[in-house]
Amino acid sequence: MGIGFMIKHHFFSAFRELFVSHHGSLEFRSKVFALIITANSDIKDECYEIVKNIGMNIYNNDEDRANLLMLTTKELVKKVKDNNGLDIDILIEHIQKELKIIPRYAKKINTDSLKLLIDLSHDRDTISYQENIIEFLKTIKEDTLLKKKKQIAKAEENLDCKYSN
Repeated sequence: MGIGFMIKHHFFSAFRELFVSHHGSLEFRSKVFALIITANSDIKDECYEIVKNIGMNIYNNDEDRANLLMLTTKELVKKVKDNNGLDIDILIEHIQKELKIIPRYAKKINTDSLKLLIDLSHDRDTISYQENIIEFLKTIKEDTLLKKKKQIAKAEENLDCKYSN
């Protein structure tokens, strides 16, 4: 990452809502990644590289956006690890709350990509904990997609109309 991107990131961190398109979606994804990463007490830098690589796939090789996903995830993980008003339970609450408000975000939970983060864990208890979190995310995703099917379809239709003009 270049110095220009780092300056832009610090600026965007302060004003993310105003300057980053679909910031809510990016932050939701960051919360999901941070949830899995913080379940491991031995956090490795490779976790963030995996998040960036996943971001490159999600955002069609848009490196700035993938870096922003990685850095936002890193910020959330740091807040949890520093006990800075955020913990795993609060992350779960935020994810559940956002899915109630914007059910289409359930489509953004990709449990297969989250499993890549488990591969970095070596402790059996940590792996089990992370697998339980992924199972929880899979269940909440499926429940949301099933129960809010019409609402999601309508929201996506409105998005298509909004961005097709």
